[in-house]
Amino acid sequence: MATSTSARSGGTAARRKPGTVAFASYIGTTIEWYDFFIYGVAATLVFRTQFFPGFSETAGTLAALGTFAVGFIARPVGGIVMGHFGDRVGRKSMLVVSLLMMGVATTLIGLIPTYETIGIWAPILLVVLRLIQGAGVGGEWAGAVLMAVENAPPKRRSLYGCFPQLGLPSGILLSQLAFLLLTSLMSPEAFAAWGWRVAFLSSALLIIVGLVIRLAIEESEDFEKVRDSGTVEKMPIVEVFRRSPRQILIGSLASIAAPAIGYLVSVNMVSYGTTRLGLPTSTMLWILVGVSVGWILMMLGAGLAGDRFGRKATFALGAGIGVLWAFPLFWLVDTASVPLMVLALLVITAANSIMAGPQPALITEMFPIRLRYSGASIAYTIASILGGGLTPLAATALLAEFDSSIAVSVLLGAVSLISLVAILSASRRVLHAEEPEPACRLPDEASA
Repeated sequence: MATSTSARSGGTAARRKPGTVAFASYIGTTIEWYDFFIYGVAATLVFRTQFFPGFSETAGTLAALGTFAVGFIARPVGGIVMGHFGDRVGRKSMLVVSLLMMGVATTLIGLIPTYETIGIWAPILLVVLRLIQGAGVGGEWAGAVLMAVENAPPKRRSLYGCFPQLGLPSGILLSQLAFLLLTSLMSPEAFAAWGWRVAFLSSALLIIVGLVIRLAIEESEDFEKVRDSGTVEKMPIVEVFRRSPRQILIGSLASIAAPAIGYLVSVNMVSYGTTRLGLPTSTMLWILVGVSVGWILMMLGAGLAGDRFGRKATFALGAGIGVLWAFPLFWLVDTASVPLMVLALLVITAANSIMAGPQPALITEMFPIRLRYSGASIAYTIASILGGGLTPLAATALLAEFDSSIAVSVLLGAVSLISLVAILSASRRVLHAEEPEPACRLPDEASA
């Protein structure tokens, strides 16, 4: 066993270099978030008319965003299933599965006939494919960050772990550029009729690129040590709830604010700027393109800060900025001045970046290696449902009800405060897991 392991390690060292693995995780998550966010942009721009034509403008937008939120319902299922098998058979295989699920579902969305063509089956098919998207992304985050964190140098886990997180602003950037290109090359009528489909169909090519990169890297070194020792958990999803309930609770609550900010900026802001402020769609998309570039750079800085100043302190700073900037954000955005809007969005995305940068290392280190995929998936997906799935819906409903951005500011400040209190309450014992004795040792052949 020792000779085999040594030979295998020597032969795959180049494909397990921290930088190579981190880059592969970044490319994969960028593609998956591109798929996820083009749906969000399309939901606010065209799905209301294409799939819900009988609704009023507000009701149609809510219905379209409701299909967006449906994806979050499937996230726990994907997180639980892929977390279980990710802790049983490995991280890499689950990343391949999640990428295929997202890619196939996204491509098929680009082929769905509209309500005018097939009636009620159009929104039904849209919801089904959105559920598949949600299940795929539910298992993606934990696998990608584990591959990056578990192969990183011990004192650089926050930096390398933030690379999968860069997929969020990078996916937003790609989605905005895709729609900017499409809207600039065709008339609004052509874009609404068929042009939006190009962004979804192009996912097929991106998935091929992602698969080639992911299949080329090796399994996580930490997981292989557990597998080679024969101490893989038989029922990790059960054990993580039994052994680490407090970590799941704190990890979930602490992680709410980052996706809330991310989805508010990437999904609601385009609709807000065009419908309430009267700005052209292209202007809003260009604003988000510029903000996304700064977002990427700030997240890299936050990853470095997590290693230099500590994950908890860095994360708490980001949550605190989210609380303090909730009201100034819309004060500046509501001026409809492009420079002030860019400033407002750069500060709120800085809050997201400062939390999201150290988040992978922070959350994964809460759980022992043999329960880590399950634990991280559950904590992240719960937070995504509360922070990401419900936030666009809640923000749209609050604006319709109160006709004021103050209500959205209260919502944003509240979720940021929840994350701040949660992370400040986390003790060192919660943040740094100790390896438990396995509840059920698998037979040696299971780890072969």
